[in-house]
Amino acid sequence: MTANLDQIGGKLEEELVGWLTTVTPKGQPKSTIVWFLRDGSDLLIYSRPAKPKLANIAANPQVAFNLRSDRHGHSIVTMEGSATIEDDPIPAHLLPQYVDKYSESIKANGWTDHSFAEDYSVLIRISVNRLRTRP
Repeated sequence: MTANLDQIGGKLEEELVGWLTTVTPKGQPKSTIVWFLRDGSDLLIYSRPAKPKLANIAANPQVAFNLRSDRHGHSIVTMEGSATIEDDPIPAHLLPQYVDKYSESIKANGWTDHSFAEDYSVLIRISVNRLRTRP
């Protein structure tokens, strides 16, 4: 079952970071702040190679993804789904939506669009199957 991400409006486009939670082979949840892009009913996350989250996904593809709330604990969005690591990913600098969303952050961190795509060359695709919100 795929979750309907349309029900959270533009929050996925507005937010720049989210928390990806994977589980280590020993069962310990690990959360990492990531940049992301909505792709229909999926989320796309670029990673540097050989990061622990990639090994965690290889061992257990079930993940959670959360967006921040407002300062009062409202506007909560949590998602659960299955993550896959793309075999032949489209580089981030070739996705205009990704470049548009993160161009300021990419420049502020000293990258060009192309150098960011070289450093973050692994694409994680999350198929969201459960979505919970609290207005």
